[in-house]
Amino acid sequence: MQNRRQFLRSSSALIALPFLESFASSKSMVEAPKRVIFLGTGFGVTQRGWYPKQDDTGYDYELQDAFKPIAKLKKDFTIFQNLEHQHSRDGHSGSTFWLTGADRFAMPGQSFHNTISVDQAAANEFGKHTRYNSMVLFGAGNSASTGHGSGSISWNRQGKPIMGMPNPVAMYHKLFSADNMPLEQRKVLLKDNRSALDTVLLSAKSMRKRVTKTDKDKVDEYFDSIRELENRISKDEKWLEVPKKKPSRKLIEPSVSLEGAPEIEAAYDLMLAAMEVDACRVFSYQLPGDTFMTSIGSSFTAHAISHHNGSNDERTRDSILKDSSHLKLVGKFIEKMKKTRDVDGRSIFDNTTLVLGSNLRVKHTLDNCPTFVTGGGSGFKHGRHIVMDKKTPLCNLWLSILKGSGIQTNSFGDSTGVIKELFYA
Repeated sequence: MQNRRQFLRSSSALIALPFLESFASSKSMVEAPKRVIFLGTGFGVTQRGWYPKQDDTGYDYELQDAFKPIAKLKKDFTIFQNLEHQHSRDGHSGSTFWLTGADRFAMPGQSFHNTISVDQAAANEFGKHTRYNSMVLFGAGNSASTGHGSGSISWNRQGKPIMGMPNPVAMYHKLFSADNMPLEQRKVLLKDNRSALDTVLLSAKSMRKRVTKTDKDKVDEYFDSIRELENRISKDEKWLEVPKKKPSRKLIEPSVSLEGAPEIEAAYDLMLAAMEVDACRVFSYQLPGDTFMTSIGSSFTAHAISHHNGSNDERTRDSILKDSSHLKLVGKFIEKMKKTRDVDGRSIFDNTTLVLGSNLRVKHTLDNCPTFVTGGGSGFKHGRHIVMDKKTPLCNLWLSILKGSGIQTNSFGDSTGVIKELFYA
């Protein structure tokens, strides 16, 4: 396919001209990549400030206080009610199962079990075309009570937590800093890593012949982990000689001192920069907890604020402030994505799906998960408040996002089907 950008050719050079509207047709000449972003709030939201009235549905519903900072973007997002995970019974693991919907007791004799998260299901497809399969970020100031795996919201094929980067500084260097190690030395290092893996794999295959069935299952799980490492090495080899790109706009390295709201804003800017240069198409971010509360002027911890009583006390006030502050930052992110042109001439926002939410509603309550969806990447009709039938699987939304983004799959988690009213006829 031909890009909308035109080219000047000579016998020895190919020079790209800037994007020219004069050459644009009514139909895109280039297919832009789809992208997904998952933002986890961990401790839920404020019922009074977040949820519209259940009988106030459709396009003309009234926004509650938390959404006032992004009221002008109302046509660009959808608010859901009555989505939940049927297997969620642990109110102290608010982040752990949000993107998986797994039953932690599914394996007999085990007290914990998880499955692949929806971001990683997307990364398995979208990551084939980018330097990084996904970018996982774990915000500062999260307490251990947000779940297993250091609060991870991202889980691999084996149901193991993916450790996130600790701050935007780490994300910046992974995306844009040059590797100062000489190329030949990097090649040798990757070769050594592959040789070491081969040795381990041979030993594991030999050991598998001499163990019980139960232990064979454990060894098979070990094989899966080795294959993950093999795939990672293969990926590194593929991109070894491809230089990292930087966006055309000026990009400043974030400060290590950023916490709370400034950290989030820096992370969103880096996500946008990564999308601009197509370094990554899948992002998940467990948003900061206690540091975020401090940054917006609250004296309460994230956990304490989730236990507000719903009346006009200070905790309820600060809880609504927390929700509105998160949405205000997301609103700024939306505006920036809208202003950034994608390769098909549309905006990056038009080709991206962003979710903000949690599988905790408030305190330790697991029904009616707070769910905010925006962006055009999955082909959704936005601008509505949608109240689903009670106990509708949240995984129905995850499946809708995957299928709407072009990933061929018929199920995800405990899904029973896509949410048909989301899509244009």
